[in-house]
Amino acid sequence: MFQDTIVAIATSLQEQAISIIRLSGDRAIEIVSKLFSKDLNKVKANTINYGFIRDGQEDVDEVLVSVFRAPHSYTMEDIVEINCHGGVYVTKRILSLCIANGARLAMPGEFTQRAFLNGRIDLSQAEGVNDLINANSMQQAHSAINSLKGSVTRLIEPLCDDILDMIANIEVNIDYPEYDDVEVLTNEKILPRAKHFLGRINKIIEEAQNASIIKNGIDTVILGKPNVGKSSLLNALLQEDKAIVTDVAGTTRDLVEGCVNLGQVTLNLIDTAGIRDTQDVVEKIGIEKSKEALNKAKLVIMVMDASNISEEDEMLLELCKDKPCILVYNKADKQRVNDGINISAINNDIDELIVKINEMFEQAIIDNRKDTLNNERQIGLAMQARSHMEDVLVGIENNVELDLVSIDLNLAYESLKEILGKANREDLLDALFSKFCLGK
Repeated sequence: MFQDTIVAIATSLQEQAISIIRLSGDRAIEIVSKLFSKDLNKVKANTINYGFIRDGQEDVDEVLVSVFRAPHSYTMEDIVEINCHGGVYVTKRILSLCIANGARLAMPGEFTQRAFLNGRIDLSQAEGVNDLINANSMQQAHSAINSLKGSVTRLIEPLCDDILDMIANIEVNIDYPEYDDVEVLTNEKILPRAKHFLGRINKIIEEAQNASIIKNGIDTVILGKPNVGKSSLLNALLQEDKAIVTDVAGTTRDLVEGCVNLGQVTLNLIDTAGIRDTQDVVEKIGIEKSKEALNKAKLVIMVMDASNISEEDEMLLELCKDKPCILVYNKADKQRVNDGINISAINNDIDELIVKINEMFEQAIIDNRKDTLNNERQIGLAMQARSHMEDVLVGIENNVELDLVSIDLNLAYESLKEILGKANREDLLDALFSKFCLGK
């Protein structure tokens, strides 16, 4: 498919033990053979070969060269990987030699792009590659590796097959009504299948949205009136002195943020300025930022002082009444409540809160372990497919002709196939001819 051979440094460009320079394309083996101390055209596939990279008669570096022959490689093209010593100068010099001998510097992501365009992986698996590289939690890594193993494909392809079957049957009914062995379809027969499809895709979307909360971290606001221990709680959760803690009300005047993993969930924490009436201009700005953060939060940890509950606390509870909220009573070393979550943030005694957070998101944790859609692009396209199928139901309920109903079915089908990067009509044509023997 591609006429040129690409090259890039596959490891970070810094002083390190080993650097890897990767080439992919029809001339990969030829190019490296010009630089290597032995002819790679004669070596077996999937082998590691010891020798020297040379610039003319000069030995540049002692290396190990891996050879992978098409189609049994990451890109389904010939791939050569040069494992050299990790000095910046040596790495860049070998890269320059590869380019001088006919390779082109690869664009970001181009190796994975070739793997996708050559049919080795679908688009959801390609996204999984990038997600795995960028994962910074167990949950993100778990989701990414599932994508690489085809979890999204396993979810979407059965839905595509169901729609394809409906479209194929409708089109055969329209174009070949004389076929006795073809089931005669009516709106009444399509209706239950469309409803069943909607039930399945609704569940997929819901589970994906739940899982994304766990995968990307829960945007969490620590809320409370001044001097109840919000900053102490942030520090206790992060296990570091991130926020300034004093007895003076209004110390926190801006948002203080941090990220922490609590067993099975990750919190994107925001310690807010204490919300109260104040004449201090700077503190007022901090309070407005606190209210903005509250609007975006997926979880609110409302901190109260059990020994000093006031109307201010009731006002703050009203602010977060429409949000998932955990009410905690701080300063349990001084006073505890019988019916509530007691913590002592200053003493790092927050176990009850951590247990509660994991319990609250238990279903989302379960959904994250399933095969799910993994990003907003995939979820958005699934929502498009759902919307088109809802249009199918409306059409059926209004006795619209099946050939018009099939337009919305096709749109739903294309939305689903786009999740995998496979939006086209070729497989629909294949289904028509193979399923109903139209060529005989």
